[in-house]
Amino acid sequence: MATAPIVYTPGEPAGIGPDLIIQLAQQALPVPLVIIADPDLLATRAARIGLPLTLHEHPHNQAITHTPGTLNVLPVTLAQPCACGQLDPANAEYVLKTLRRAVEGCQCGEFSALVTGPVHKANINEAGITFTGHTEFLAELTDTPQVVMMLATTGLRVALATTHLPLKQISAAITPARLETIIRILHYDLQDRFALSRPRILVCGLNPHAGEDGHLGREEIEIIEPVLEKLRAENFDLHGPLPADTAFTPPRLEQADAVLAMYHDQGLPVLKHKGFGQAVNITLGLPIIRTSVDHGTALELAGSGDADTGSLRAAIDTAVQMSKQR
Repeated sequence: MATAPIVYTPGEPAGIGPDLIIQLAQQALPVPLVIIADPDLLATRAARIGLPLTLHEHPHNQAITHTPGTLNVLPVTLAQPCACGQLDPANAEYVLKTLRRAVEGCQCGEFSALVTGPVHKANINEAGITFTGHTEFLAELTDTPQVVMMLATTGLRVALATTHLPLKQISAAITPARLETIIRILHYDLQDRFALSRPRILVCGLNPHAGEDGHLGREEIEIIEPVLEKLRAENFDLHGPLPADTAFTPPRLEQADAVLAMYHDQGLPVLKHKGFGQAVNITLGLPIIRTSVDHGTALELAGSGDADTGSLRAAIDTAVQMSKQR
């Protein structure tokens, strides 16, 4: 069991993030949780979905336990009252404030790991705040120059060389220095946080057919392969660059600990097809442990009681496992 509680930020208040933790709170959990949120939001949402909920203010520097039907809350107040499914840019800063407080707690040892609910990037941007995603924001908060986004489900881990970039910017973003750093982070965190002594990593090419010997692009020849050769000389177990359409075939995946995709929509459709609703988003390279759900805010389900808690439960379980390993 983790030595400190895990902290959960529900994300966008108009979405299903609050619903998910209220629904999970009815069950036994593997570790005590602290929820950073507006207590009135949680109480109102619990009443809306018809679930019993008792809230306790988080007792700082004291041991806590989890009792079904209760939540320990570290209060942060909404800027404006929140209606289910109705975005309000006025509450964008509230979302970021919960994340800042959670990261502070993880950095000082108050919490053993951070689990995040879904945020609504467009709503935060509508508030005039530049925000490209949790991954990038957490890197900025922790002064981490490079992080790696990895999603995991049973039998498959997919990490990304680039995250939230338009397609036309991806080739220029995959530089030798960036790719080497990302592979090092992936390799070392698979060792440190997943107990894999020599992780076997499949590396996708950027272009169709991994460039077809340069006829469909030269990034594989000029950038990816030289980086792989350099790291293989340091005993990294790297395979590729592989055509993405064959990298994800069962015979290859059976022998792999992770796949490194070059961009978001190269790798994540496969991962989500295999494990949507049970997958976990993990940020590698941070000085803290962070996991998240694999889905969005699902505004249309907020307050319905029909949100699927599978991914949040998997994110909590993964955070517990990573905390033990670390």
